[in-house]
Order: sequence, then C-alpha cells, then structure tokens
Amino acid sequence: MSDTPADPPQIRPWLGILAVLFGAFISTLSGRVSTFGLADLRGAIHAGFDEGAWILTAQTSGQMLITPLAIWSAGVYGPRRVLIWGASLFAVTEAVLPFSASLAPLLCCQFLAGIGSGVFIPLTLPVVLRCTPPRYWAYGIAVYALNLELSLNISASLEAWYIDHGGWAFIFWQNVPIALAMILCLMKGMPAQPMPDHVRWPKPFGAVSASLGLAMIYAALDQGNRLDWLSSGLIVGLLAAGGVLILAALVNLQLVPSTWFFLRKGLSWPLPLLLMLVLVLRLTILSTSFLIPQFLVTVRGYRTFEVGEALLWIAIPQLVTAPLAALFLRRMDSRWAAALGLVSVATACTIVAQTMTAQWGPQQFLATQLLQAFGQSMALSGIIFTGILHMRPEIQLTFGGLLQTSRLLGGEIGLALTETLVRTGEQHASNLIGQHVVHGAPDTAQRLADYAMLVGPASPTGQVAGRALALLAGAVRQAANVQSFIDGFHTIALVSALALILLVAVGGAPDGPARHRPFTPLRIALPGRRR
Repeated sequence: MSDTPADPPQIRPWLGILAVLFGAFISTLSGRVSTFGLADLRGAIHAGFDEGAWILTAQTSGQMLITPLAIWSAGVYGPRRVLIWGASLFAVTEAVLPFSASLAPLLCCQFLAGIGSGVFIPLTLPVVLRCTPPRYWAYGIAVYALNLELSLNISASLEAWYIDHGGWAFIFWQNVPIALAMILCLMKGMPAQPMPDHVRWPKPFGAVSASLGLAMIYAALDQGNRLDWLSSGLIVGLLAAGGVLILAALVNLQLVPSTWFFLRKGLSWPLPLLLMLVLVLRLTILSTSFLIPQFLVTVRGYRTFEVGEALLWIAIPQLVTAPLAALFLRRMDSRWAAALGLVSVATACTIVAQTMTAQWGPQQFLATQLLQAFGQSMALSGIIFTGILHMRPEIQLTFGGLLQTSRLLGGEIGLALTETLVRTGEQHASNLIGQHVVHGAPDTAQRLADYAMLVGPASPTGQVAGRALALLAGAVRQAANVQSFIDGFHTIALVSALALILLVAVGGAPDGPARHRPFTPLRIALPGRRR
C-alpha cells in the first residue's frame, strides 16, 4: 500500500463567493423586514411607539460598531474565521430572539445580531476579489449589487406572508437556515488561513473611538426625525460625542499609523468621490423603498402585503439587469454604465413627479419601476466597479469597510432627509391649501354641500354637517400628502442629476485584466491583401 498522504480537502471558490453573497443578502434583508414588521414586534412585547423605535436602531448600530474590528480581524485571522464567527452569532441570536418576553432582551439580541451580520458586507468585496479571476470581477460586483437591491425590495412581501401564515417570529427565523448554509459554504469553499504566531492587537484607543463614534452618529440619524433633531438633547449629545470620537480616531491614526487600516490609501483620489456617490445613490434608492410604500399606505390605504406586491416589480427585473450590467462593465468604461443608471433613475423619478395623482396604484408605478430597476443596478455596479479599478490591491479590506460605512450612513442620512422632507412638505402644503379653504366662501360652501348630499342618506340627524366637514379635511390632507411625495420624487431626481455631475469628475479607470477590450468591428480579409 502507498504511504502517500491523503489529498487535502478540495476547495471550491464559488462556494466561498456564494457564502459572502448570502451574508450581504441577509444583512440587508433582516433590517428591512423588521422595518415592515415593526408594529407586530411592538405588539408582541407590549412596547410603545417610542420604545419600539429603538428595535431597528439596536441592530444597525451594532453593524456600524463592528465594522472597524471586522476589517482588522479579517487581516489577522482571515476572512473565513471572521465570517464563520459572525454567521454563528447571527444564527444563534436570530433563533432565540422571538422568545424575548420584553423589550430589553429583544434589544440585546438585536444588537448582537447586528454585530454578527455587521462583518458580512465589509468582507464581501474582498472575498469576491480574492476568490475569482479578475476577468470575472464584473459579474461578482453585479451580483453583489443585485443582492443589496433584491433584499431591499422583496422584504415587504416576505413580512406580510409570514404574518399571515406563520407569525412575526419567522421574520427572524428565516435568517437561521440562510446563515447555516453560509457557514457550510464557508467551510467547503474557503481555505483556512494559518493562525498567526503573534497577534498584534490594534491600538485600543483608535479602534474603540472609531467604532463608538460611528455607532453614535448612526443612532442619532436613525432617531433624529422622531425626536425632532436638534430640539432633543439626546440627539445633540449623540452627534457631538460621535463627532469628537471620530475626530479623535482620525488624529490617533495620523500619530500612530495602523497596520490593518490604510485610511490615506483608501481615500486616495478618486475613491472619496466614488464613496460619496455610493452614499448619494443610497438616497436615490429611497424613491422605491420608502416613497412608493409610504404613498400607497398613506394616500391609498394599502396593506403591507399589497405594498410588497408593488415592490416586487422593481426586485424581479433586477435578475435580468444584473447580468446585463456585468456585460456593460466588461465592455465599456464603467463610468458610462453608472451614468446610464443615474440618468434612468432621474428620468423615472421625474416622470412620477410630473404625472402622479392621488388615484395612482401599483399599476401606474410599473413602467417607472422597471426603469428604476435597470438604473439602480447599473449605477451601483458601475460606481463600485470603478472604485475597484482604481483601488490598490493592499487596501481591499479598507475599501470594504469604507464602502460599508458609506452604504449604512448613506441609507440612514437619505432616509432621515426624505422622512423630514415628506413630513415638513405635508405640513407646508396643508397650510397653503388650507388658506384657500375659507369658511363661507362660495367654493367651500359648494364642496361642503356636495359632501353633505353624499353622506346625508347614511348619516343620523344632526351629523351630516360634521361628516361633510371631516370629508373636506380629509381631502385637504390627501392633497397635501400627494404634494409632499411629488416634492420627494423631484428631490431624488435632482440628487441623481447632481450625482451625474460628480461622476464627470472621476477620471477614467486604468485598463487591466478586470476589463475586456471593447467591441471592435470585424476585419474581412480581401483577396490580394495581407491579413
């Protein structure tokens, strides 16, 4: 018998890529589904509106908190171990979270789940870049963008289906099998990195300051609209403390250079501008993930399941646009792909803002949603791919962490601005419309008379005038709400146009193995000519 040692277990890199894409998917899906199911969660643990508002903040603040340490840990122990640790923590907390009987244990589990899932997205791009040949990077980036957008827009349908058929607990239990599949793919698809003989821990001051500062700023942004921003001492304190901690971390990084986070290289031109574009793009995505659902619920009175059916029309087409985006990235300058996406988003939002009425439903949004789906995939894929082409190989982890920070902060800043814009816009429009509703004026009297004729046969004696007045107030409120959403779509269209201007400032990406040579015309050999 031969004494040759057994072959080492075969490593399948595509399983490792599948694992990190699983992670990017559930990291976004878990927070988004909780948003739609928040009312059910509050009712299950008997929490009020103000108390329950911290449920989502706890998870996303945990994701922001762990980002700096995730980068360092992956550099020391390897992405495989860090991802397995994170997926294991996430699976355990998501499994036990529905058994929480009160708010305190639920917030604790949400925070731990955020820490577990917070390592997924910063490490997704580095793993994709390391496990695939450069000529396939464009496809990996397109699928990465697809994951983020798909999970963002299918969550409403999933949440409604769980509530109707199994209960709110499945909002969290759905993540357990995905996390376990992720662990299995990591074990079979990524090689284990040898443990270092000597682990050099990061300077605690810089790492802790950056983590706490980012988490505090995120929490302030998440709660700011509810607490009326600078009118709240808590928001002012969180913003001030977070800003001081971030500044201290940056000063410490200059005085004590890090061996695991290369901020100066990570912010070399044009990466800061591209990260800014990622932040801005997260705002434009809110046109479908926030404005359309809020319009259907506030103006049309749709239920969550009906809203989910509408959002599916932007999620499903991305299964087609993702490979199309990859083909564009391989065959043309990635800036053109991003520009085409931004133009599509701006056009879709402008069409909605110019034509939307109070009678619109999911069918009326369909055409612009298809255009929006194409634009979002193209813009996000093009911007990230442009950043990768400009990126130095040694800063893959740094770029992944900066991208995660831009993604989370961009989404939260965009949501806070959009919520504030819609709320204040409705108040301003209601005030302007109300000025034209004058008691005793002919138009007002005629409208009240029409409403009285409408409700008169079904109203008790003496209540006709009151019900007619309530209908008039409802009409004013509806018109004000519609106008606020129109202003929101106009704003997102304007932001997309400004992002397009910023994109012009990005220099052309260098050619390399990640890009294919552009299409060339066929050369036909003619008789008598040398080929």
